[in-house]
Amino acid sequence: MKYTEEHEWLLAEGELIVVGITEHAAEQLGDVVFVELPDEGDEVSKDDEIVVIESVKAASDILAPLDGEIVEINEALVENPALINEDAEGAAWFFKMRPSDLSPMDDYMDAAGYKTFIG
Repeated sequence: MKYTEEHEWLLAEGELIVVGITEHAAEQLGDVVFVELPDEGDEVSKDDEIVVIESVKAASDILAPLDGEIVEINEALVENPALINEDAEGAAWFFKMRPSDLSPMDDYMDAAGYKTFIG
């Protein structure tokens, strides 16, 4: 897994990248009550706001970590946003994307780096 400074995790799965938020981010948000995901087939650019998360505390946007195409979304989150609080780094992935370039993955933190980052 790789991690962004925006508290997203990225997992390479063949030619796809699976994206979600970290347990740390889920804890900071509190109880998640709503999630709006992008549409399958959407072409996105790095840093586009593509997911909206609303919790009892705040609303947050998730940014695209890479340029590419959204190829699958996690419908279970739309029906049960609380899944983010239950399994942020597992069953609560947001989307899978086919990146146009994988090289930016090298710029993201590994698990040890992320742990240091959140201190």
